[in-house]
Amino acid sequence: MPTRTRRRLAVLTAATVTVLTAGVVTAVSAQAAAGCRVDYAVTNQWGGGFGANVTITNLGDPVNGWTLTWAYTAGQAVTQLWGGSFTQSGANVSVTDAGYNAQIATNASTAFGFNASWNNSSNPAPASFALNGTTCTGAPAPTSAAPSASASPRPSASPSAPASPSPSPSGQPPSGAKQMEDLNRGLVSVRSGSANLVSWRLLGTESYSTGFNVYRGGTKVNASPITNSTNYLDSGAAADASYTVRAVVNGTEQAASASSLRFAGGNYLDVPISAPASGYSANDASVGDLDGDGQYEIVLKWDPDNAKDNSQSGVTGNVYVDAYRLNGSRMWRIDLGRNIRAGAHYTQFQVYDYDGDGRAEVAMKTADATRDGVGTVIGNASADYRNSSGYILTGPEYLTMFNGLNGAALSTVGYEPARGTVSAWGDNYGNRVDRFLAGTAYLDGTRPSLIMSRGYYTRTVIVAWDFRNGSLTRRWTFDSNSAGSAYAGQGNHQLSIGDVDADGRDEIIFGAMTINDNGTPLWNTGRGHGDALHVGDFVPSRAGLEVFKVSESTSQPGSWLADARTGQVLWSTATGADNGRGVAGDIWAGSPGAEAWSASDTTLRNTANGASLGREPGSINFLVWWDGDPVRELLDGTHIDKYGTSGDTRLLTGSNVASNNGTKSTPALSADLFGDWREEVIWRTSDNTALRIYATTSTTDRRIHTLMHDPMYRVAVAWQNTAYNQPPHPSFFLGDGMSTPPSPNIYLR
Repeated sequence: MPTRTRRRLAVLTAATVTVLTAGVVTAVSAQAAAGCRVDYAVTNQWGGGFGANVTITNLGDPVNGWTLTWAYTAGQAVTQLWGGSFTQSGANVSVTDAGYNAQIATNASTAFGFNASWNNSSNPAPASFALNGTTCTGAPAPTSAAPSASASPRPSASPSAPASPSPSPSGQPPSGAKQMEDLNRGLVSVRSGSANLVSWRLLGTESYSTGFNVYRGGTKVNASPITNSTNYLDSGAAADASYTVRAVVNGTEQAASASSLRFAGGNYLDVPISAPASGYSANDASVGDLDGDGQYEIVLKWDPDNAKDNSQSGVTGNVYVDAYRLNGSRMWRIDLGRNIRAGAHYTQFQVYDYDGDGRAEVAMKTADATRDGVGTVIGNASADYRNSSGYILTGPEYLTMFNGLNGAALSTVGYEPARGTVSAWGDNYGNRVDRFLAGTAYLDGTRPSLIMSRGYYTRTVIVAWDFRNGSLTRRWTFDSNSAGSAYAGQGNHQLSIGDVDADGRDEIIFGAMTINDNGTPLWNTGRGHGDALHVGDFVPSRAGLEVFKVSESTSQPGSWLADARTGQVLWSTATGADNGRGVAGDIWAGSPGAEAWSASDTTLRNTANGASLGREPGSINFLVWWDGDPVRELLDGTHIDKYGTSGDTRLLTGSNVASNNGTKSTPALSADLFGDWREEVIWRTSDNTALRIYATTSTTDRRIHTLMHDPMYRVAVAWQNTAYNQPPHPSFFLGDGMSTPPSPNIYLR
């Protein structure tokens, strides 16, 4: 596992120097004086290379345009940098802003990251830094009585007691560990009545016993370290109060987190967005750490108002994909061009760090005339393959991996499979040939791969791709034409991904069948296509995961639940209906494990045996962990409800927001984006000028690692935007009567 060293370095005339030797960190402190401060953090280290983050805090007059310089003393050489541009001459390194981060207000910070080489012997931090020619002299070091916030955007560890388990000094990940994002604390402040609900992440690499202290400004507000949750209700505090948290490990308080993100709307945060033109609506969204600073950015798809279902003819406008920081700063815009049709089944985008450089990439299907985030056109800029009915049934098709930082195309390959003969996919006018799904899976058990597919009504082709060293390479292809006719027509309008056979590697649950991590069939129920699919630990009394699915065919059971390892159907409901909706999750504490229900059924069912439990919920759509207990709530349209046997109780109605995807009424995204393990919901505002992120105002006494460090949940957030969106489920049972989940086996990049 790469050695991760994160230490605050206040650069002084007689500097504080952090030295990494044989995996042991030592620090020599010195007195500080005001000016500017640089936090230099080695985030990971491997044989011959290391990664680092650098945060500049401006303690003087506002800066508009900056250059940071330093000198190495042990032969280190920068090889790749994001968030700026660099030159290096001998030992001397010079980094200049990237434009978007050129301005640094007084007491504000900006950050960049890089990869570099080293001699495998000594990797000392630079002794001093200069900003625009002026030596940074740091700021007073924090005291235990009134600590000030570190400028680092990520939680830091004390030199004497790291808050995370120490990685292996060998430079290799621990056995079976999966690469995950190196997130910061995700500290937020949400107004709750006359109090502020302060909430933060327990990272997947941290012990459940880690304590936390909460500081409002420089004042600690909790009497003793918080160990039963990762939230704190600060009663009577001003709405605009600023907070930091500090982990407490083995009795020692660690460095401060970044300052809290305040939900200025009380229980919501608006992220300003800008439509590409009139007649566009913000549609599905995803998140990823695009710049490597430990905080999520948002990737957003814009659909024109004339978007079409595949069954509908007509020319559509272009599809655009944007990236936004949480302050509304747009990082880039990709124009997919006239040769990508707009509609729910055409553009499925994945946001994930595929190459392990600490920054997420963005992958999607492209075509001639697609324009990337830096203005470069893919293929033939003047090509127009639209026919008189608006379908695009000729011309080349591509798959492109984009740089998450600037939207530049990194690697473009031919889309697999090619469309070939249109009628071979089930019709001759262009409906079924262009049914695409996408996902992300840990096929080797360690690093993520991209999953792209075509077709599910008849022929199905699923292709796995790796993105390594700047190039997309095909890992394997599953084709129902080769696997056998039994595997045709089994797909859904979405997929799910998880380690169903407990071998450490992910499988692709593709509707009524599952494909193994090596691209071969694992099982097939033969029950055909459907509109909704859920995979999770729904029956905690039995080992492994379960699959709940509804069927479109009237000759098949309306819904069924199966063992995810073998495909054995454990129970099913009656045939005779096109069952268009279905959900599984623990929404009622009155029954052990999760419950399931669907549109053509008339009752809520126990997932263990399919027994009737009584009244169905008032919605059959999304789920969200919202209040303080581990039972999940109902998310539908622009509201959240809590299930009850006699009726649902409204917990939240979004203000001036709209849901997406017509009658599907789904949010732009719902996931554990900030704070503790509860989930946030993103809806677009009704006028499409902002993404409005709602967070709970309820406290909880539960402590669970951030769900985004559970690999199954994290890849579910990545595929959530695919076709008919579905809510994410973790790899463990999260509900009433749950046991403490196992700590995730992950390493951070």
